[in-house]
Amino acid sequence: MERVELQEKIVAILVDEFEFENPGLKDNLRDDHGFDSIDAIELLAKIEDMIGFQLSRKEKEQAMTIRTIDDILDYIETMQAAHQG
Repeated sequence: MERVELQEKIVAILVDEFEFENPGLKDNLRDDHGFDSIDAIELLAKIEDMIGFQLSRKEKEQAMTIRTIDDILDYIETMQAAHQG
């Protein structure tokens, strides 16, 4: 999945499911939108559905450093690349 398509899907999820208003790619999810750890777990489940495979515990732990939408996109691209081989 291309980055532009990923971005559209992630922004749609954040707006529809988490009630973000006009999220920017560099916004701090927690500080600017009140995103918390429970939200992060829910988002990871949605990401797994979107990419079509389950993430390992270690891969999920790597997601804990995510702070922005750009970080989410980088993370998804990294996970997709790791699972292609």
